[in-house]
Amino acid sequence: MTDQRPAASESSFDNPHKRRHGLVRLWHALGHSVAGLRAGWAEKAFRLEALMAIVLVPLAVWLGRSWVEAALLVASVVAVLVVELLNTAVESAIDRVGPQWHALSKRAKDLGSAAVLLALLFCGGVWLAALLARIA
Repeated sequence: MTDQRPAASESSFDNPHKRRHGLVRLWHALGHSVAGLRAGWAEKAFRLEALMAIVLVPLAVWLGRSWVEAALLVASVVAVLVVELLNTAVESAIDRVGPQWHALSKRAKDLGSAAVLLALLFCGGVWLAALLARIA
């Protein structure tokens, strides 16, 4: 007996994006990333953090005594944005499953929220240390 299933590239479940290569694939990936940023902008928390980043990133260049300090300050702000986007992705995936309450859904959302909290605390700690070093 021979296997009558279509090859992976001929499957009805084939994703056309996977067939793209090179710059075309990068261009489409960029489009998905921009769509993700737009979706993030629709979230109040991300919008607030992004607006704070607009203020903090230039301030990091002034506050940092070296490029390493400035990079650490900027990285802590970017980390908050990244974690917030990942938290939003988790929440969206959970909400897609259904609106009903479930302990595992709550746990996933709580874990995402805790990740954002840790990123914010890390960012605040880095900025506080840099401010204290600048003042001293």
